[in-house]
This record gives sequence, C-alpha cells and structure tokens, in this order.
Amino acid sequence: MNIIREESKVSLYINNNELAYMKYDLNDNILKITHTYVSDALRGQGIAGKLINEVINICKENNYKIVPICSYAVKFFEKNTQYNNLLKK
Repeated sequence: MNIIREESKVSLYINNNELAYMKYDLNDNILKITHTYVSDALRGQGIAGKLINEVINICKENNYKIVPICSYAVKFFEKNTQYNNLLKK
C-alpha cells in the first residue's frame, strides 16, 4: 500500500492499482479538496483519513490554506478542529 503525491491529488495504490484518491485544486496557495474516493473493498479501514493526512502534510510543508469542498473533507475538519489554523477563513 503506497500513498503517492501526484499533480492535483494524492492516491493510494495496491499492486499498481489506484484504489483510493483525494483530488484537489491549488491556486494562489489555497488548496480546495474537491473529491474523495475509496474503493468499496477498502472502505471502513481509515484510508480516506490517510489521504487527508497526506494533503494536510502538503499544506503544512508549503504554507497552503485549505478549503474543504467534498463532503468527507467538510466532515473531517468539523470533527478535527485542531486543524482550524490550516483552513482558509
């Protein structure tokens, strides 16, 4: 299981098959999380959490602000208020 940073997304691969990803748009140091996908076979295993943590790391490394758009990201940031400093106000 490898999480790979790609242009405009982070993806999880198993045996060279992309089974999960989180897409984002990046413009003017604002990263908008637009879509999260996890294959049925991997649901309920915390994979989306691993993906969003990688996106959070990207933002911390580059001083980006986050705008959660997809429903998973919105719920994640509502529950995890310790990341409020990363959100675009």
